Amino acid sequence: MQLPRPRGPVSAAVVGALRGGPFDAAATTAATTAADLREADVQLALWTAYELGYRGFEDADPDAERDLRVLAWRKVAEDLLEQDLRARTATAVEEARASGRSVADRISALVREAPGAPLTRHLQKHATREQFQTYLADRSIYHLKETDPQVRVLGWIDGPAKVAHAELLYDEYGGGRPERLHSHLFAEAMRAAGLDASYGAYLDTVEAPTLLSNNVMSLFGSQRRLRGAALGHLAAFEATSTDPCRRIAAGAERVGLPDAVAAYFHEHVEADAVHEQVVLGDICGTAVAADPTIEDDVLLGAATCLLVDAEAAQALHDRLVAEEQRLAPSLRVVADERAAS
Repeated sequence: MQLPRPRGPVSAAVVGALRGGPFDAAATTAATTAADLREADVQLALWTAYELGYRGFEDADPDAERDLRVLAWRKVAEDLLEQDLRARTATAVEEARASGRSVADRISALVREAPGAPLTRHLQKHATREQFQTYLADRSIYHLKETDPQVRVLGWIDGPAKVAHAELLYDEYGGGRPERLHSHLFAEAMRAAGLDASYGAYLDTVEAPTLLSNNVMSLFGSQRRLRGAALGHLAAFEATSTDPCRRIAAGAERVGLPDAVAAYFHEHVEADAVHEQVVLGDICGTAVAADPTIEDDVLLGAATCLLVDAEAAQALHDRLVAEEQRLAPSLRVVADERAAS
């Protein structure tokens, strides 16, 4: 993967530094403001900095992952992002504390109260084949490295929680069968849908909410002190997967996409129904029992996942609907011409 095309001064500075160029740390930090934190420029810069620890970039300096200038900037951006997420989820977390005795009950309450997003219902009932391609491209920046952000927390927990988390990861990574890797299954779905399955191929088309949704996983998975948040995020992610995947699979079949597309989502209907119970009780429950000090962060992670994923889904839904409305007049002209002939 090549370094992405910058979308503003912050991402331009970070990308330039990773190519071995100069980096004005003071100016870049000053441009990374709370007001612009959720915009594409800052989110792309942060995503790029995180990506150095995953697959990396062919045109980045070989030592870029240890560039102290970029790491110092990343800490500033991370601190701002964490403050923003804690503020935006504070009410939900406080309400969850009073909603049940166990951490599993409290996460389940967050899931029940989460705002619904119409994206998966649109995919199920109304989306065109082209809109499915847009959806798959948007989700590819996570699903082509599916589960990788959740791996690091394994080294930060112990006992039954560690065993259960390792079991879940083994399943996500194909259960010993490379062809069953979930990232591989998603790549197969993309190719079947006529898309480029190269890692990062559609990064330049992805909008800020999707970048933020991905960055949250990396934020929680990159710091030991946020291990509770990483576990809570995973719990909410798994607990909200089964029904949406069922709807998406039905939509893919409705528009006649090849079987490999629906197969990816059917796999998650079955797997995530089991994973939900494992992560709620066996992972989060036992981790909190072993270390009660992480419970608030577990709830933070769950609430954050529900918040940012709903925002990303809503933004993509709005984009698809706006494109439909933009094309509607020309489609009506074509229909009228056909009727007249």
